[in-house]
Amino acid sequence: MKIFLRFAPEINQEPHISEVILETGAKLNINRASVDAVSGEVVVDVPDEKSNEVVKLFRSRGVEVSILEHPVILDKDECINCGACISVCYIKALSFKDDWSIALDEKRCNQCGACIIACPHGALEFS
Repeated sequence: MKIFLRFAPEINQEPHISEVILETGAKLNINRASVDAVSGEVVVDVPDEKSNEVVKLFRSRGVEVSILEHPVILDKDECINCGACISVCYIKALSFKDDWSIALDEKRCNQCGACIIACPHGALEFS
């Protein structure tokens, strides 16, 4: 399961991710992070069997948690299947299907946003 964590300024300097890993034993994979002295936003992969426990612990620490069921949304009506998004997706979450339409593997997507920027038709957006 992918989760989006937002750390408010008043809790940003605490080691919340480390504490949750130590308390739950969950192996968290940080997909994307933007953290500075004031705030932080992190996209994390959480093992499904630990997801409820991890989410509960983050929320108990005041971290805003959003579950990312669909990290990126592809508007098939707007997509022209040009492949611009595929060319910039370094983790290969996007590919061509046999019919040359675009396929999105949501489990691989780390929400880097490169595909959204590359799309000439605005057919991709964060959920």
